[in-house]
Amino acid sequence: MKFYDALQMDPAILKRQIVACSTRQEKAYYWVAMAVRSALIVGFAIVFISLLSGLFGADNTPLAVALFCMMLGIRFVNFEYCIGDSLLTLAAVLGILVLAPSAAAVLPSVFLIPLHFAAFFALLYMTTQRPEMGNGGLYSFAYVYLTGNPVVGEALVRRGLMALAGYVICDAILFAKHRKQHQTTRFHHVVRKFDLSTPVHLWQFRMALGVSLVLTAGQVLQVERFMWMGFACASLLSEYPYSGHTIVRFWQRIVGAVAGSCAFFVLYLVTPEALHSLMGPLGGLCLGFCTDYQYKTAMNCFGALMLGTGIYGLQGAVILRIVDTVLGVTFGLVFAAIFHRLAAGFGLLRTQAET
Repeated sequence: MKFYDALQMDPAILKRQIVACSTRQEKAYYWVAMAVRSALIVGFAIVFISLLSGLFGADNTPLAVALFCMMLGIRFVNFEYCIGDSLLTLAAVLGILVLAPSAAAVLPSVFLIPLHFAAFFALLYMTTQRPEMGNGGLYSFAYVYLTGNPVVGEALVRRGLMALAGYVICDAILFAKHRKQHQTTRFHHVVRKFDLSTPVHLWQFRMALGVSLVLTAGQVLQVERFMWMGFACASLLSEYPYSGHTIVRFWQRIVGAVAGSCAFFVLYLVTPEALHSLMGPLGGLCLGFCTDYQYKTAMNCFGALMLGTGIYGLQGAVILRIVDTVLGVTFGLVFAAIFHRLAAGFGLLRTQAET
């Protein structure tokens, strides 16, 4: 296998290659590929996000992060319908990501649930026809992150301009990589297929409703860093195929958040202050080696806590990360159980054989 091809692979695939290797030299080849892949992604992320933040303002860094993730995802996963409609819906997706979070920051609380639900469900329906490919997690992250970091006025104009620049980039990647796929499928064909009793649409509906409720609760109750609650709940509900049993991911998320937060706390204390700014990139590098959900959760804490520490202090940020995670997954666990019972009562659940 060419080294370039190895760099394109997911860590899970690379680790399977390592297990299948019979010599140390072969194993080392794939370990090096995994390390280089992780370093390249982190390095490119720093350059890309810094460039956009420099052009459009530091207050719009969250959108730069979201665009970077979208750019990586679009390389490999399309929307499952023709390129013309895909380019139009991509514009709609970015419009939602720019406008809905800012609208939620100024609207009366009575409008929050319908706003979040409509915006989030539209995102999932336009981008995630095959949740197993990961688009659901990508766009839910973007929406929750931007909801936790809204802007208004002149900053919102700059955010719109950044979204336009991001659209040009993602548009070009989507066209180059996927223009010959699903040529006969139009978006209106996808809309006509909507059936709440199919697993993918039930999954979309449950996730959109659950996330809209937890975000609204966080905003109304003025929970500090409520987007961390949103991340935890969305992660719990994003597991696919649809299932009413979320207890395994519930505990994995808590264990990962506690382990990652404690690891960050210890490393922050024992490292010189000059190195503290590297904690986020360190988490990103380690994330490139992770395949298990709980380890990914732990590494994701580093970037979040690096930012949170500047606002709440080290101890405050760590406690808040753990508390928000527990609140988010607890809400998700209870919501998933209630939703599953109601879905069964309305006859919306089908067996895999039926679908």
